[in-house]
Amino acid sequence: MRRTPVVLVIEDDRDVRRFYAAALHEASFDVIEAHNGLQAMEKAAENQPDVILTDLGIPGIDGFELCRRLKLDPRTNAVPIVAITGRYLSPVDHERVRRRGCICVLIKPIDASDLVSSLRKVLAPA
Repeated sequence: MRRTPVVLVIEDDRDVRRFYAAALHEASFDVIEAHNGLQAMEKAAENQPDVILTDLGIPGIDGFELCRRLKLDPRTNAVPIVAITGRYLSPVDHERVRRRGCICVLIKPIDASDLVSSLRKVLAPA
């Protein structure tokens, strides 16, 4: 059993990804990083993270498709997914994200304490 939760952070902007990783490390999370959807699929299957944080606007397969594929894969279908985006999401987009398996959407910019708090809520026992 893991002592600290593992978060897979998928973000194509290196500076933003490093910001998320630093904030999560500071809060005692272990972090795995990926910069696109295909790399994220591989890392999720190999590492079995406790939660996945993905930007919706990543290169290759976008965050919507990534979520769909992760939920179809028996190795990753139970991992909670939190989406993050810097663009406006219409009600239709919010529903699309939920149908793809995301449990919530965070809007950029997000500060470190809100990011950590959101992920802790996702990981809290029911």
